[in-house]
Amino acid sequence: MTYDAEVLVVGCGNVLFKDDGFGPTAIKELEEHLDERPLPDNVITIDGGTSAPYYVFSLPNPMWKKIIILDISDFGGKPGDVKILSKDDVPEGKYQDPHSLSVADPLDDLDEVEIVIIACQPEKVSSPFVEVGLSDSVKDAIPKAIDIVYEQVKL
Repeated sequence: MTYDAEVLVVGCGNVLFKDDGFGPTAIKELEEHLDERPLPDNVITIDGGTSAPYYVFSLPNPMWKKIIILDISDFGGKPGDVKILSKDDVPEGKYQDPHSLSVADPLDDLDEVEIVIIACQPEKVSSPFVEVGLSDSVKDAIPKAIDIVYEQVKL
């Protein structure tokens, strides 16, 4: 799949590891309300799970202008805080998910694409133990993250 759209909104994370499920859960919430709050035609949503670095970002499409990533990040905030990060805010080779998979490398190859990361400060990531469901603080952050998506989809 080549994801033919100018703007990709990608939820990254693993729903089996508590707050690591923020990205996919935010995408699901966004998609459930598209009838009331549609996205522009040039935007697609993707639940990238834990595979986005390798099965989305590593398959560039010349059509892409912007990728908006919903994910957790430890940026020193309070649990549930939401912050916009750019690719430049991610130290090269240092953006790691709880499973030590590097996301920076495939993003570095997307020079012509604007990368926006909507990051949520996690409260708890349960890896390697399965614990389904977001912390209340992270769950409560989803509407704010979705509002930021709508602000960002304007080219």
